[in-house]
Amino acid sequence: MSPMLRPMEQFAKTLQAARRVSTPLIAVRTADAALTVARFQEGVGRTSAMVQWDIVRGLVALNDAGKKEMGKLVGERDPASVGPVEALVLACQLAEDGMLVYFNAHRFWNDPQVAQAVWNLRDVFKTNGRTLALLTTPGSVLPEELAQDVLMLDEPLPAADDLSRILDETIAAAEVPELDGDGSAKAVDALLGLSAFPAEQVLAMSLSKKGLDLEQLWDRKRQVIEQAPGLSVWRGGETFDDIGGCENIKRFLTAVIAGEEAPRGIVFLDEIEKAFAGTGTDLSGVKTELTGT
Repeated sequence: MSPMLRPMEQFAKTLQAARRVSTPLIAVRTADAALTVARFQEGVGRTSAMVQWDIVRGLVALNDAGKKEMGKLVGERDPASVGPVEALVLACQLAEDGMLVYFNAHRFWNDPQVAQAVWNLRDVFKTNGRTLALLTTPGSVLPEELAQDVLMLDEPLPAADDLSRILDETIAAAEVPELDGDGSAKAVDALLGLSAFPAEQVLAMSLSKKGLDLEQLWDRKRQVIEQAPGLSVWRGGETFDDIGGCENIKRFLTAVIAGEEAPRGIVFLDEIEKAFAGTGTDLSGVKTELTGT
């Protein structure tokens, strides 16, 4: 039996499989678009023409084959003048097995013209292995017109092994003292949940000639987490001793936290009973859906 693939490796395999079967329309929810493009270049860009479009630079070649396509796509005009709809129309001229990477697609796909232009590429691209890769943010939802025709993929965040590699490379580049095993594990714990780019940034900002400031690393991570609306990191010092009574639940939670399968993170949902207020027990399914969420 083959070993279980890491999430990043599985994602790369899924991308390769999608290309192999000529999936024409792919949307990738990613926290690091530059890393996603690099993955496309590793798996696709050695032989096939790759170009990308964004709202500022317009059409840009991503490899040598893509540079050869640019003349056919834009001629003598300024590539930056190509708009969101025109980029999709011009993509019809891409060579066999070519790819257009479309940045921040969620900003444009609710426009009826963009949605139609994306859909128009489905059958055209399917015939000769071309791909439209729509890069979007985590949590984005496709418009109804495209939901059945676009393959939606989620790029996973770096796992512990990936973050450990980033940690080792960053410390080596900074020429600071290496961490011992326990220090390295604590640093990786502080980085879990971050994408590769912010992980590198918070690491670099937490390094000094004396080594890695773990508390500063956690502070940087808290700042990133708290950018998400509604999320905050608990900084209190309360303990179960501050709670009177509730002995059974305190014993149970203590056993969970101190057990062999101890949680690495705990999420508190404040005043959740207010979210259920007024949902009733009717047959509409509202309460069931909310409970599941």
